[in-house]
Amino acid sequence: MNISEIDDTKKKLIEAAGEIFAQKGFKFATVRDICKKAGTHVGSVNYHFRDKEGLYEAVLQYSHISVLEKYPPNLGITNNSTPEEKLKAFIHSFLLRILDEGVPAWHGKLMAQEFANTTNAVHKLIEKSIKPLHIYLASIVRELIGHEKNCKNETAVFLCTISIVGQCIQYFKGKEIIEALCPRGFSTKDVKMLTEQITLFSLGGIENIKKELIKN
Repeated sequence: MNISEIDDTKKKLIEAAGEIFAQKGFKFATVRDICKKAGTHVGSVNYHFRDKEGLYEAVLQYSHISVLEKYPPNLGITNNSTPEEKLKAFIHSFLLRILDEGVPAWHGKLMAQEFANTTNAVHKLIEKSIKPLHIYLASIVRELIGHEKNCKNETAVFLCTISIVGQCIQYFKGKEIIEALCPRGFSTKDVKMLTEQITLFSLGGIENIKKELIKN
């Protein structure tokens, strides 16, 4: 999907649907309400997206591409950057994508709905958007570990990537628990501090895993 090439009607439907899906979830959102908000004919969803599920898939993809365009995973990286700097940039951009509520404004709530009630559309999102990010992060971790590919090392790389992403997602998915424990909570204003914390914690863990792999 190239956002700049989406025609006006489709974009209106996606934007309207994004707000309604984020508010009500896929199950309770109606095509009629979406078309009313978009100012389009009720048949426009079937014409442009096949059905409500096709529209939802487009909304998820549009939302993810929008945040990636604003906060790419190689944010601030140069050809001479170290793997440590690449990891920090990845974490920084990841936190910005999940904590910034303005790209688009309904992105965070939409993802929360999808996390709470996973739909079939998530599989396409994983394949087209999430998997490439995982491959990029795995390449960074592989640089940090510095070992040849084998079953044991690749398992370690995978577990490291999941741990890194898990730390980031917790500040979004566990927002209510975090605010109960720390009433001030965390927002985009705290991204720099959170980036430093998660990067240092992750680098320390990876270094210890690297030592264990060398021993064995």
